[in-house]
Amino acid sequence: MNNEETTWLTPTTFERLKAEYADLTGPGRIEIEARIAEARSHGDLRENADYDAAKNAQGMMEARIRQLRHILENAVVREANDSGKVEVGSIVVAVDADGDEMEYFVATPENKVRGYVLASPSSPMGLALLGATVGQEVTYQAPGGTFTLKVVDIKPYQG
Repeated sequence: MNNEETTWLTPTTFERLKAEYADLTGPGRIEIEARIAEARSHGDLRENADYDAAKNAQGMMEARIRQLRHILENAVVREANDSGKVEVGSIVVAVDADGDEMEYFVATPENKVRGYVLASPSSPMGLALLGATVGQEVTYQAPGGTFTLKVVDIKPYQG
C-alpha cells in the first residue's frame, strides 16, 4: 500500500463500487441525457435553469464516473489480514487519555462502514495506528492538538 494510487477495498466495497459505476455509465447517462433533452425543449438555453441544472448534474456524474474508474482500476481487493498488528483493514479498539473506548476501522473512505469510526491510513490517527500492537500507545498530532491512544484489541474486518 505504499503507492498513493492504490486503494485497498474489501470485496463487498469493490462490488458496491462496480455496481455504482455500471449504474452511472448505463441508466444514469440515459437518464441525464433525457433530462438535458427535456430542458432543451423549454427554449432559450441562456436563461434555462432546468438546462443549467441538468448540465451541472451531468458534470458531477461524469466526475464521479472518472473517480470510480480510477479507484476500480487501481484497487487491491482482499479480505483484511490478522497479523497481530494494525494494518489497513483492521478494526482497532483503542482507549483515549480520558479512558473512553472507541472502535476504529482503519481503511480508505470508500470502505466506510456504519458503526465504526473511520481512521483513514493517510490521516494522522490512521498513520499513528498502523503497525501498532495490542497494549501499545500511539501519539499523533492533529489540528485539535496532540492525542494518545492505547490499542486494546485488533481484529481483521469481516464484511
